[in-house]
Amino acid sequence: MTRARIQRRSFLKGAASVTIVVANGEVWRAFSQSTSAYGEGPAFAPWKTWKQDSQDGPLALVRAAILSSNAFNSQPWLFKVSAASIELFADIRRNLGAFDPYLRELHFSLGCALENLLLTASANAYKASVTIASGKLEALASKPEPKRVASIELVRGKPAPSELYDAIPNRHTNRDPFDPRKPLPADFLDALNHSAATDKDVRLFLFTAQPQRKKLVDAVIAGSALMADPAVQSGLHPWFRATMEDLQKSPDGSYVGPGGPFKPGTLEQYATLMLSAPLFGLIAVRDRYDIPQTIRAGQLWQRAHLLATARGVAARPANGAVEFIDYEKQLNQPPHASDLLAKITGDALWQPTFMFYMGHATQPALASARRSAQDVLV
Repeated sequence: MTRARIQRRSFLKGAASVTIVVANGEVWRAFSQSTSAYGEGPAFAPWKTWKQDSQDGPLALVRAAILSSNAFNSQPWLFKVSAASIELFADIRRNLGAFDPYLRELHFSLGCALENLLLTASANAYKASVTIASGKLEALASKPEPKRVASIELVRGKPAPSELYDAIPNRHTNRDPFDPRKPLPADFLDALNHSAATDKDVRLFLFTAQPQRKKLVDAVIAGSALMADPAVQSGLHPWFRATMEDLQKSPDGSYVGPGGPFKPGTLEQYATLMLSAPLFGLIAVRDRYDIPQTIRAGQLWQRAHLLATARGVAARPANGAVEFIDYEKQLNQPPHASDLLAKITGDALWQPTFMFYMGHATQPALASARRSAQDVLV
């Protein structure tokens, strides 16, 4: 695979704040365009109005679901709402192309939305029963159509608010360096582990020792090679927004500004940024391409990120190594990335599906644009 240089305007992962992109042995750091309009207007309204109407019934759950973590802010969800149920659909038309060849990240994102929905159901006095569709993740169809992935039956109960529910409007991805001098709260790791304790098919690995974190950082950097593939570039390009006008017209994807300013860096700088975090995490499943396990892994990440937010801890995905597993599988290459992560976890029976790091922020994270609840109803 050739590592052709990627043009400066491509592959800006995330929106606002500092973004780091790796290509051709270099890191491109994209600094968000300074604009007083960022965070204002309809594109950002869902963060501010998600609890505006307590009479919305089940629609209130959708208002929270759309504020969840998701890959490249593609927001690949649709909802069918009735008085006593909600159906969650994968909007496969909003895929990431060759970057996500088996729609694993798309379904993981749906798990995040489902978790927000369930937390809000409890807070709004609903008891929710969830049925997740069975099946295996497959390559993208030539004519992708929405597909139902979960059904949620709702009955009235007692309200059960939680710190995770309260954190929903404040949870944002932070792409700035973290403060390596500030330790995490004493009980935070135990709380994270507790959030993953009930699912026999989903496991959370946590790493705090510097040698282990360094190995994970090396794996992430190795996985960045996939970004040199023109097919990967093509799949991601539709999700970049160059102007605030573009973002307001299409409130999804990543705001990267009108071509700049950009500043070249190095892989070493990217590694230093990731290692500024005192905690690396890895979510693994029994079967990386099982739909229910992938969705439940997304639920776990949403819980973990909300817990971090509630406890004053910042978080960012760093999933390049897992994305490279999909890439090698698609090309029928030897599973180098999978083998590398298995050596780090020490248990090849658990298959990594998501990686992240956490620490104390040096800069506040900004919200990303969101479509409204009305825009995602069927």
